[in-house]
Amino acid sequence: MDLPRTPSFRLDGRRALVTGAGRGIGLGLAAALAQAGAEVTLAARSGEEIEAGASTIQLAEGAASAALLDVTDLNAVQHFFAERPAFHIVVNNAGTNRPMNMLEVSEADFDAVLDLNLKATFFVTQQAARAMIREEIAGSLIHVGSQMGHVGGANRSLYCASKWAIEGMNKAFALDLAAHGIRSNTIAPTFISTPMTKPFFEDPDFTRSVLEKIKLGRLGTVEDLMGAAVFLASDASSLVTGTSLVVDGGWTAD
Repeated sequence: MDLPRTPSFRLDGRRALVTGAGRGIGLGLAAALAQAGAEVTLAARSGEEIEAGASTIQLAEGAASAALLDVTDLNAVQHFFAERPAFHIVVNNAGTNRPMNMLEVSEADFDAVLDLNLKATFFVTQQAARAMIREEIAGSLIHVGSQMGHVGGANRSLYCASKWAIEGMNKAFALDLAAHGIRSNTIAPTFISTPMTKPFFEDPDFTRSVLEKIKLGRLGTVEDLMGAAVFLASDASSLVTGTSLVVDGGWTAD
C-alpha cells in the first residue's frame, strides 16, 4: 500500500518579500520563511533595522537582503517591483495603530491608519500579483490581519476598520487571482508581545482585560505566528485561499 505523503513545508528556491520587517512580527515572519529555505527580502522605512535583521538571518545561514521601501509611496512601490524578479511569496505586514475613542479620531488619524494598513496593502499586492502573472508564478499572498478583523474592540475603530477591510479584500483577491494559481490568505493574530504593543501592557488593567479574553491565558508571541506563515507560503496549503488563519488563543471562539 502506498501511503499519502505530506506536501512539503519547505520553501527552497522561492523568493519572499516581507514588508514592515524591521522588528516584531515582520522580522519573525522573515526569519521563519528564511529558515524554511526561502530567499527573503526585508522591506521597511527603517534602514538600520532591516539591515540588522537581514544580517542576523544571514548569520543563521539564511538568505536575506534588505530593501528600503515606504509602502505608502505608490510610485516607490511600482519602481520596487519593476526593478527585480517577481516574488513567490509576499507578506503584507506593515501596519500601524492609533488607539482612541472614535469621538476623538481626526481625519489625520484616519488617513494615517487606513493609508498604511489598507491602501498600501492593496497596491503592494496589486504590483506583486501583476509581476507573478507576468512571470507565470503561482504565488502565495499573505496579509497580516488581526482578530480585530473578526470582532470589535473599544478604542480600536480605525484599526478594526482597516483589518475588517483586509479580510473582505483578501477574499476578493482570492477570487480575482485564482485563475492564475495565486493564493491569498490572512493571518489574524491576537495581541502579540512586540515593541509596538509593549506600551499597552504597561497598564495592568488593560493587560488583565486582554488575558480574560484569550482563553489560553497568555499573550501571543512572534513564534506563535511563524508556523502559520510557513504553512500558508508552502505547498502544504496549496488548496487554501480566501480564508483567515486566526491565531488568537480562543478570543473569537466566544
